[in-house]
Amino acid sequence: MKNVLVTGGAGFIGSHTVDLLLSRGYNVRVLDSLVSPVHLDNIKPDYLSKDVEFVLGDVRDKAVWESALINIDAVFHLAAYQDYLPDFSKFFHVNTVGTANLYEVIVEHNLSIGKIIVASSQAIYGEGKYRCKVHGIQYPYPRSNSQLEMHQWDIVCEHCDNMLELDETDEMHVNPHNSYSMSKYSQEMIGLVLGKRYEIPTVGMRYSIVQGTRQSFRNAYSGVLRIFAMQALSGHNLTAYEDGKQIRDYVNVKDVACANIIALEDKRTDYCSYNVGGGRQVTVNEFGNIMLEAVGNDAIQVISNGEYRFGDTRHIISNTNALRELGWKPKSTIETSVKEYINWAHNHPDFGDYVSSAMINMRELGTVRGSTLK
Repeated sequence: MKNVLVTGGAGFIGSHTVDLLLSRGYNVRVLDSLVSPVHLDNIKPDYLSKDVEFVLGDVRDKAVWESALINIDAVFHLAAYQDYLPDFSKFFHVNTVGTANLYEVIVEHNLSIGKIIVASSQAIYGEGKYRCKVHGIQYPYPRSNSQLEMHQWDIVCEHCDNMLELDETDEMHVNPHNSYSMSKYSQEMIGLVLGKRYEIPTVGMRYSIVQGTRQSFRNAYSGVLRIFAMQALSGHNLTAYEDGKQIRDYVNVKDVACANIIALEDKRTDYCSYNVGGGRQVTVNEFGNIMLEAVGNDAIQVISNGEYRFGDTRHIISNTNALRELGWKPKSTIETSVKEYINWAHNHPDFGDYVSSAMINMRELGTVRGSTLK
């Protein structure tokens, strides 16, 4: 399998995967729509290698797939729509229909595709796996808005109201809670079910919060690294939602690219899904302190004002044992991700404070709630 198509290959995870593929001798074609907010419209980023063949197009367009798949042996389907906006249908148009188009074209034209790797997400687990000392394992429903309004952040047992203990979430139980996570899980189902039916080996990669260089400055969904870096480098306090004690696991994009290569090259991954996480439990406050130490500004701090993003997960940690059994393990630390991103941001002409305007927009849409600001 020497000729590989990477959809979303001009993006964050995609471009790092492209670089690793090229270093291993693969011929790479990139399909990307180059649309905002991730990109400046129709402008290829400078970091995209000149050694790739580039196709400008939208995965919702079946004709684009027909052209992009010519003479291709394997596909990384990383293109996706992600945002906090309530434009529910777009998640399914881009993520679900785009994936269906891929398999439809392969089957209709009887293409010989040796492997497809579909980008999924830790978000498909919702609140993930918890344990009650009395009532055992539970997979909680999302917290209600009334609970969040009262600043009751933590998850409690539905039977006894005792606080639940966080457990590592393995690949066995899926519980998506929003349109993005439902669309990502539908991508997996399309890939694994149709892949099995038509003998197209497919792998689902359930990424935790991926961090590192090339993470879009303008994309509000790109996460805490981007938000905290912008605030810290602008001399502003770092704002943590809720009480900042939310637990997450963060994984460096280079480790994700390595996991992608294993999924491509190891036949044991066929028709399986894997968690790809950092293996370290970190609160948002702790992440903020890592950022502050890296920036070296003693005049700012991590603060919480009671605001919350409606629909956010309280805690989530992925169990990565299945992927580790194939020889993968994360090599980078959160500290490394933060330092790499800051250095990259310092030298990027497009870097600026996009956080303030995004926050105003999310408050107006009701995505961020509990604000006392007028």
